[in-house]
Amino acid sequence: MADTELQLRKAIVDKCRWMNASGLNQGTSGNISARHGNSMLISPSATPYDAMTPDMIAAMPIDGEYGSWTGPLKPSTEWRFHLDIMRARPEVGGIVHTHATYCTVLAIAHKEIPACHYMMAAFGGMNVRVADYARFGTKALSDHALKALQNRTACLLANHGMIATGASLEKAMWLAVELETIARQYYLSLAIGGPILLSEADINETAAAFGSYGVQDPPANGAAKA
Repeated sequence: MADTELQLRKAIVDKCRWMNASGLNQGTSGNISARHGNSMLISPSATPYDAMTPDMIAAMPIDGEYGSWTGPLKPSTEWRFHLDIMRARPEVGGIVHTHATYCTVLAIAHKEIPACHYMMAAFGGMNVRVADYARFGTKALSDHALKALQNRTACLLANHGMIATGASLEKAMWLAVELETIARQYYLSLAIGGPILLSEADINETAAAFGSYGVQDPPANGAAKA
């Protein structure tokens, strides 16, 4: 196993453990994937994070036989939307899916997140959409997620949770944290009369200023850092 692959596998394990320790996820409901060349590395199904080791991470070909995998354990039941996002969005190097509390509360209510904070610019537009409901692990859910992610880096999944994507695994996790933060702030603002929303010009100005802010994307001709 190449050093870079092993590093990515270790990073997936570490981030799975971190997102539970931080409260971003609970139990084994979340899953994480990372692009490694022509393969996708993804956390295994129903495996406690404390017991997970790098060799347990499943590998799936991105452009090969759809759904095929290698490894000692089956890939996450949500492998379809991870794989379909990787296939449709070559700029995506990492994907984080969690059942973060405030994102999930809004997803249960089918409430998208509007431009209530300048950090909305990190998600690519004026809102974070809610993908239509479909049962976990289905192609229908994957199709709904891809639609909600058009021109966006994140979405909510109706009655389910959230997805955050990034050029690297580190960027995807950063965005997942930002998404849960903004979901909590939006939820709390609804209790005092609702937010005063920013304009499209405000969000575009912020997006332009993001060139040197937050976790940066890896160089186009360099290896993604996990």
